[in-house]
Amino acid sequence: MKSNQQLLQINRNFIICFIVSASLSAVIAQLLSDYENHLTTTITIIVGYVIYFGIFSVLFYWNNKTRYKQMNANLIKKELISLISSFGIGEVGYLGVRWPSFYYFLEIGVEPYLASLISEIIATGCYMVIVSFFLRGTKTF
Repeated sequence: MKSNQQLLQINRNFIICFIVSASLSAVIAQLLSDYENHLTTTITIIVGYVIYFGIFSVLFYWNNKTRYKQMNANLIKKELISLISSFGIGEVGYLGVRWPSFYYFLEIGVEPYLASLISEIIATGCYMVIVSFFLRGTKTF
């Protein structure tokens, strides 16, 4: 199988963002353990999103600023639309797994930090597979 550097770079960024976001989300989940499970779940996921996409945006910019300066504006637009679409579809899958699994783990009595980490691992794995599949399928990378 041919190695695609852009796709590997995006997956590397996913993993970096996952580690930071999962760690901080676990801390937030534990701090919110006195709240009701649906609030702990929702607030933790929102904080995780802010952290994840903040870091991902910076990494993506650093990795692609030179590349995009050399590309035609139409190609950049097409690639960004494809990326946003793939990430959007991945986010639907991520949320479809993350929220219910996190909430379920809290409901059965798993410690909040551990519930957050387990659900984050499962959901991020699904997210990476979905996004990689769609980026390859649309021949973006």
